[in-house]
Amino acid sequence: MSTKVIKLPEHQAIYQRIRSLILFGTLVPGQAVTIQGLADLIGAGMTPVREAIRRLTAEGALEAGGNRRVRIPEITREKLEEISFVRLAIEPRLTELAAARMTDACLAELHAHDSRVDDAIRAGDIERYLEFNYRFHFRLYDQAEARILSKIVSSLWLQVGPSLRIVCGRYGTANLPDKHSEALAALREGDAARAADAIADDIRQGLGQVRLTLSA
Repeated sequence: MSTKVIKLPEHQAIYQRIRSLILFGTLVPGQAVTIQGLADLIGAGMTPVREAIRRLTAEGALEAGGNRRVRIPEITREKLEEISFVRLAIEPRLTELAAARMTDACLAELHAHDSRVDDAIRAGDIERYLEFNYRFHFRLYDQAEARILSKIVSSLWLQVGPSLRIVCGRYGTANLPDKHSEALAALREGDAARAADAIADDIRQGLGQVRLTLSA
C-alpha cells in the first residue's frame, strides 16, 4: 500500500520553516532580522515571508522593531513566570485527556520520539534534542484532541524555545529534563494522574533551567 504525501501550500511551508528557526533556537533572543534577510536565509519570496512574520508576531514569537525589522523577544523573569503558570495548568490537563484516548499506535510513536530524545542527549546533539522533545510533547497533546488548549501551548513553546536553546548551549545536554519514560510508563498503565505529574515535572525542570540562565 502506498502512502500519499500531502504537500503543504507554499505560504504554509514557509511559515513552518520560519517557525522552526524560532522554536528550535536558530534565531536567538534579541536577534533582529529583516524580511529580506529571512527570505534570503530560507530561499523564499518576500510576500510569503511577510505573511509568515505577521502570523508569528500575532503568536508572540516575533515583535516589531525599527527600520522594517522584527526581533526575537527576550524573555524576562516576569514573562517566564506567566508562561510557567499557564503551561503547568494546561499541559498536565492535555496529558490527562490524551491518556483517556491513548492507543497502541500513539504509544509506539511516543516511544520512537523519546528514543531519539535519549540518543540526542547521549550525543550532545542540541538541535535533535529540541526537535524530538517537541515532537514527543505535541504528539501526546494532539492525542487529547483539545485544539484550543493545544493552540495556547503551541504559542507558549514558541516564546520560550529560543531561551531553551541558550540553556542547552550553556549547560549541554547531559542535565536536560527528560521525564518522558515516567510519563510513558504511566500511560501504558492507564494512570492519567501519574502521567500528568511526570509531564509537570518535565516542564518544571526545563523552565527551572531557563530561570537559572536568566539569573546568571
